[in-house]
Amino acid sequence: MAARILPIIKLATKATIAGGAVYVVYDSGLLGSSEQGAVALEKAKAAIPPAVDEWMKYFGVEAQLPTVPKIEFAPLEAWNSGVRWTISTLSEAPTKASDYTHHGVQYIKDLTK
Repeated sequence: MAARILPIIKLATKATIAGGAVYVVYDSGLLGSSEQGAVALEKAKAAIPPAVDEWMKYFGVEAQLPTVPKIEFAPLEAWNSGVRWTISTLSEAPTKASDYTHHGVQYIKDLTK
């Protein structure tokens, strides 16, 4: 009997953890717009160092954590830059293909003269 229930309990536990993670990510605004993502980043920067210090004191660990590096760019400005580049390249693809085809045909004509 226990052998049949154990896989069900394991699956329910995994589903609960995954669902909780998705809920926390959605609730904190990480799945929203870039403005919501920037706000969530600022909240995390403010909340994580005090929490780590508290846990280190609780467990008696005396280690110095490195400081959080400064981000030299605004995430709002770089948001989806890869997507913009990809869409731009795809929109230019027919023109580029036509140009390359024209150059290739011209090259073949020059070779056969």
